[in-house]
Amino acid sequence: MNNRFLLPLETFYKFEKTRKNEVYFRQPLNGSLQTYTWGDVGKQVRQMAAHLQSMALPPGSHIAIMSKNCAHWIMADLAIWMAGHVSVPLYPNLTAATIRQILEHSESKLLFVGKLDGFAAMKPGIPGGLPCITLPYGIQDYPDWNEVISDVKPLRASPSRNREELATIIYTSGTTGKPKGVMHNFGAMSYAMTHYLMLVPINEQDHLFSYLPLSHVAERLLVELGSLYTGATISFVESLDTFARDLKEASPTIFLGVPRIWTKFQLGILEKLPQKKLNLLLSIPIVRGLIQRKLKKALGFRRLRFAFSGAAAMPSTLLDWYQKIGIGIGEAYSMTENFAYSHLGLASERKSGFVGKALPHVEIKISNQGEILAKSACTMVGYYKDPEMTADMIRDGFLHTGDKGSTDAQGYLKITGRVKELFKTSKGKYVAPAPIENGLSQNENIDQVCIVGSGLPGPIALISLSQIGKAKEQRLITEEFKALMSQVNPGLDAHEQVKKVVVVKEVWGVENDFLTPTLKIKRAMIEEAYGKNFERWYTENGSVIVI
Repeated sequence: MNNRFLLPLETFYKFEKTRKNEVYFRQPLNGSLQTYTWGDVGKQVRQMAAHLQSMALPPGSHIAIMSKNCAHWIMADLAIWMAGHVSVPLYPNLTAATIRQILEHSESKLLFVGKLDGFAAMKPGIPGGLPCITLPYGIQDYPDWNEVISDVKPLRASPSRNREELATIIYTSGTTGKPKGVMHNFGAMSYAMTHYLMLVPINEQDHLFSYLPLSHVAERLLVELGSLYTGATISFVESLDTFARDLKEASPTIFLGVPRIWTKFQLGILEKLPQKKLNLLLSIPIVRGLIQRKLKKALGFRRLRFAFSGAAAMPSTLLDWYQKIGIGIGEAYSMTENFAYSHLGLASERKSGFVGKALPHVEIKISNQGEILAKSACTMVGYYKDPEMTADMIRDGFLHTGDKGSTDAQGYLKITGRVKELFKTSKGKYVAPAPIENGLSQNENIDQVCIVGSGLPGPIALISLSQIGKAKEQRLITEEFKALMSQVNPGLDAHEQVKKVVVVKEVWGVENDFLTPTLKIKRAMIEEAYGKNFERWYTENGSVIVI
């Protein structure tokens, strides 16, 4: 690892001095906008760091942050590092049981509690006796950040951290079981961000928009570290209800969205401007540019320079659609375990069906089983308190991703499914659900889809409807899903073809444990909830069942 790369605190100290009076954070709150300069942030961080040091916790203690994205989330993270400790971010939508499991497993000595919905249901998950500090956003159950630092003198020193020191423990969202604590040091953070900036030239004039959980590695890298390493400004979203307003007001130059967000943007446009009319307008050269500018402005992207999608596969048709309206979207492929440093496909180098090429100094191998193996300087230190799982995940220096894939002659990577998600039909044929789900999920009627079929003659598609789908009559939904099957199945091998579509009543969400905090389906939970009905549904008459 190159020792010339600055570490996160070192870059913060630099901008704290050189951009002291420049706005760093823009925080909407209760209808008004609060701004914080780099100097403001530096003062508050140094005051909180001094308070943390006054608690005389053992060096390298684990301190948790549980909050929606806000200015003080990043301030808390910086204060934890500056005080010589390790940050443990928690998703802001966890159940009480998961909160307790993470706080106890991580042996956290303190918890910062911030912007949260439904905190009353979450609070029982906080172990009794664990000290807590609330960020200044409404929750009044514990000492408030502003009160805590009001009489504290800012830390005068600028403590350095070693690149081999543990910086954070990121608990995975747990699609298959209990969350695992992924340990990363400061060196991995420095290496990842420094090399990304060689490909994506973010600078101090750029404007970042923070709304995806900072507890997720992608947002942590692009937004938090992206700002720390470039001096860029961050605008935060106040709430889900104000998202559209806040996005337009911020008008970011860099934007990261998961496929679900990009789909919602698309559906919002098509509700006002049907596809047929949009196609006509875009086909007229003299009108095309005007329409593209208006759509960008309507979305809040009038200043957009770089757009990315990550966390899950984005359908090629959706990428094509955005390209037509003048928004090129790059794709990233990575894991929490390699600090989001693996593959990047810039919009200008996009190859349909592929996620991009390996980032600099990432070594990729495809195992005999088709699994993607990755090696880089950003590979995790290991799973906290789980050496056996660490040894299983990292072998001969290579991270075993669990994803199946292949590379072409130019080095572009294609994801073809999950190694562990393969299931065998009663005919002895293996089915990879992910590619089938990706094909179906492009339909506007679908919010979430899960392909099942272990022990059945063929696959079943379980579908949770989108708002558009819910607004349609059952007869129309049945007809449209029959048509969808006829479109998707011809492109699949015979044993992979969807034999039945089942539309479920439930909304799959984080709160009922069907989705992870990053909005990925929990296959095991879905199969447990509906599994007793699979055989009956498969043998029922009709190819589409609405329950």
